[in-house]
Amino acid sequence: MKRILFALTIALGLNASAGISADKAMAKFVYPGNKTVSVAAPEYLADSDVMVRMSDDGKRIVSVSPSDGKELETLLDLGATRENKLDEIDGFTISMTGKQIMVWTNQEPIYRNSVKARYWVYDTHSRILRPLVDDANARQRAPIFSPDGRMVAFASADDNNIYIKKLDYNTLVAVTEDGARNKILNGVPDWTYEEEFGVLRSMVWAPDNLTLCFLKYNETQVPLYDFPLYEGICDTNEDYSLYPGSFRYKYPVAGMKNSKVSLHAYDIETRATKNITLPDSRIEYIPRIDYAFSPDRLIVTTLNRDQNRMELYSVNPRATTSRSLFVEENAKGWIEPISYEGLVFTPDFFVVSSGRSGFTQLYQYGYSGALERTLTNGNCDVTAYYGYSTAERAHYYQCASGTINRVICRIDAKGVVKELSPSTGTADAWFSPTMKWMMMRYSNVNTPPRYTFHTSAAAPKSLRTVEDNAEVASRYSDIPRREFVKIPASGTSPELNAYIVKPTPFDASKKYPVIMYQYSGPGSQEVRDRWTVDWENYYATQGYVIVCADGRGTGYRGSEFRESVYRNLGYLETIDQLSAARYAASLPYVDPSRIGMFGWSYGGYETLMSVAAKGNPYKAAVAVAPVTDWRYYDTVYAERYMLTPTQNEAGYRSSAPVNNIADMNSRLLIMHGTADDNVHFSNTVEYISRLLAAGKFCDMFIFPNQNHSIRDCDMRLMVYSRMLDYFNQNLR
Repeated sequence: MKRILFALTIALGLNASAGISADKAMAKFVYPGNKTVSVAAPEYLADSDVMVRMSDDGKRIVSVSPSDGKELETLLDLGATRENKLDEIDGFTISMTGKQIMVWTNQEPIYRNSVKARYWVYDTHSRILRPLVDDANARQRAPIFSPDGRMVAFASADDNNIYIKKLDYNTLVAVTEDGARNKILNGVPDWTYEEEFGVLRSMVWAPDNLTLCFLKYNETQVPLYDFPLYEGICDTNEDYSLYPGSFRYKYPVAGMKNSKVSLHAYDIETRATKNITLPDSRIEYIPRIDYAFSPDRLIVTTLNRDQNRMELYSVNPRATTSRSLFVEENAKGWIEPISYEGLVFTPDFFVVSSGRSGFTQLYQYGYSGALERTLTNGNCDVTAYYGYSTAERAHYYQCASGTINRVICRIDAKGVVKELSPSTGTADAWFSPTMKWMMMRYSNVNTPPRYTFHTSAAAPKSLRTVEDNAEVASRYSDIPRREFVKIPASGTSPELNAYIVKPTPFDASKKYPVIMYQYSGPGSQEVRDRWTVDWENYYATQGYVIVCADGRGTGYRGSEFRESVYRNLGYLETIDQLSAARYAASLPYVDPSRIGMFGWSYGGYETLMSVAAKGNPYKAAVAVAPVTDWRYYDTVYAERYMLTPTQNEAGYRSSAPVNNIADMNSRLLIMHGTADDNVHFSNTVEYISRLLAAGKFCDMFIFPNQNHSIRDCDMRLMVYSRMLDYFNQNLR
């Protein structure tokens, strides 16, 4: 009993005398608002080249010319609306006709990306502003205009049902009635679909305005997960001052039952709902539904449970008939998310991203299901598809040139490829609906993001600079910067992309401590030529060398490199991280006896795997919000890479940090938020339990009521302050 009590004291009670100070100097590096001026993605009036944005004072919504940025017309003036007045809004969207504007207020987060809010619709002709729902306490989710702008479909955040607001009559119609918290969701996704498929809305209007198709998520059989909520001192809740509260939601861990997802079509005229049954019993997930420019052509994207088979169906919702349109299978791994997230439909064809050639490339298919054209090829992974210009007969896309860069490209009808951005660095783009205008964001390791407008033709013309972040460049002109290197192949580990951040001032005759940083998750990438200012730059000013390497399993080096970790997460990643650490130790300015490691989420998981590897060089390590057993994580993510625990029992056992304790002898700090809905705090609890059983211990820092991001109330700064204190204690 005494032994356990002593261990718990060390595990849960950090060195109080060390204290933690919110370092103001570090805040300059950690807080995003201090780093760059961001420009929102431009919004356009449908099928036009007229941009729409908020005025600088936030009181008007105005149309703008892309070519010169000048205001053309005020579409909404908050001070001139009829019936209702709003002092400010959280955001807006415009109907396809441009005659109605939806704005929202009182926005509140639900999970990572989902929100609920009070929504309002403004008529640009009458200037009348009305709420979707009269009840001032009611909140809505994922509203969407009908194509003619006369109706809005939305999900109620209060009862999980779909409603349609008929704007001409100011009436509300219920589409569903079976919605219930932790049981049925209509038109909006469950937790796993939002987190792992990026779904925020699961309803679409037919182009003729006569049908609303939607998905229903029946999560009745999904196990409940709950975690405690405390009074706290950050967003204090006095209801929990004496007894903690709890948050309960449906979260399927690997091998457990998922929500049963079904497809439905609601007829606007008859108010009848039809159930649409797809023919393949292997369907487990429906990550998206899209109308493809015809009321008789709803494209339904499906995946099997193993996520190695994607099938697209062309569905006629009115007849409730369907046919298979496209099938993609991967016998060696999984269907990469870009294959379904990156689908783009045009009136005449659709474009698919596929890794079938060994690298992610673009393929054009007709609606007969026939392959019409292989758009791209080579050893450069395509990372985004932007669209097709009918006027130019050209496709626009982004690719990972040289693996660590992002280049905007154009390919014409003859197959001629032209790069529209620099060949090094990172460029992203947003196009107007006609593909005539392009806003580009470009940065590299030495240049903060620069936002510019261009024509998107074969010889693009730069029109204007929206933001160049010159002040940011000046403010951070003397910070330590990343230097890109190739870590040589060693043993079974291949050559790895990496970067090094050296201390400033740097003295080559000194021996510095090293912090190895990584994320390591499948398909991810940390080593990339782009502007970043973060904790690593500040730590370098404090005398640390930062080394980061992307090992096997990470993205943009082809399918074989990425899929090598299939069914055995953590094994090859650890070999590669050890290779990177040995490389760092060999550098003449590094003290090989003072090497640390840090990672967050999957990076925290890999940190725990690495410090448990035999012969590892890590004197100290910090893991934030780590997965400690893939059996504790959600079905979609865990099974995509590992299959189910029943299918892959040995893989789950060997890949779990809770089962790799014997050789963990490093000084270890784990930090975790108690309200983490993604990687549950129980991961850390179970890991510490195994440590105690093995007679080992670690240090721990708990963030009450914080989720996976640990951002609220300056807590992100606290994470990096505590981590720096810890490395100072153990690597100095």
